[in-house]
Amino acid sequence: MRIHIEATDLPGRTCGPDSDFPGVGNVHVGVQRKDRPGELLGLYPGDADSASWTLDCTTLITPDGVEVSGPYVQNRLGGRFVYLSWGSVDRAGDFTMFRRAKLMFADIDPAVLEAAVQSGHLTARLGLTDAKGGPLCARVRPPHVAWSATERTARADHTRQA
Repeated sequence: MRIHIEATDLPGRTCGPDSDFPGVGNVHVGVQRKDRPGELLGLYPGDADSASWTLDCTTLITPDGVEVSGPYVQNRLGGRFVYLSWGSVDRAGDFTMFRRAKLMFADIDPAVLEAAVQSGHLTARLGLTDAKGGPLCARVRPPHVAWSATERTARADHTRQA
């Protein structure tokens, strides 16, 4: 199965200070590889018009539902998920993470996930700016992310793939 993440409404290249955060510049977002916080797929600048990623995954039907795994699928207590990692990129091109958004498979309607297994495509659509105007972080649940089983077209050709 392929997971397509389609993001809009990116927050910009700066993340201002907060009570416990000094703020950062040159903000970028990418999908974090499993257990490798420094290895990212498809780094996009925070002021991009949109961002999209395609992740190749495997699925297993279990008595508890669909189990998704792959190189960009995290597996921790509480379930399986995909991290969208936010960080600043320095002049040398090094990425320093400061926040992450978590897209949990447990938050997907089981019927949608089963239909995605049949179609071979699961799509997540979300905006990446939080209520304060900063990078979206923490657990992102519907309705802030819309999950659907989709049939893919040539439009998927522009996404960054793993």
